[in-house]
Amino acid sequence: MNKQKTGRLAYLSGQSAESQVAQDYERRGHTLAEGRWRGKAGEIDLIFKAGSEIVFVEVKKARSFSAASERISPRQQQRICLAAEEYLGTQPQGLLTPMRVDAAFVNGFGEVRIIENAITGI
Repeated sequence: MNKQKTGRLAYLSGQSAESQVAQDYERRGHTLAEGRWRGKAGEIDLIFKAGSEIVFVEVKKARSFSAASERISPRQQQRICLAAEEYLGTQPQGLLTPMRVDAAFVNGFGEVRIIENAITGI
């Protein structure tokens, strides 16, 4: 498979995983505020509102949950936190907005596992 087809397949696979995760959060009463929000610091896969709280979600898909979790590097965690801070700057309460950063993993069977407050540093 050439590089272009591989990249397209990865993009579609990521979109599918994000859709699965979004449905899971929505079933639990969260409202999707933004999908693939991009700021100067980087991109956040999904942003939800749960009452007054903002929930930032990084989605990773791999054959296993452990392989998916290994795909969130310390550098990426820092980028996610910076992008979340940037997004909070657009909110009326700014950095005082209640928030958390979750990690959502999708395995090769399409199962979803969510770790709340998985990334700290804001």
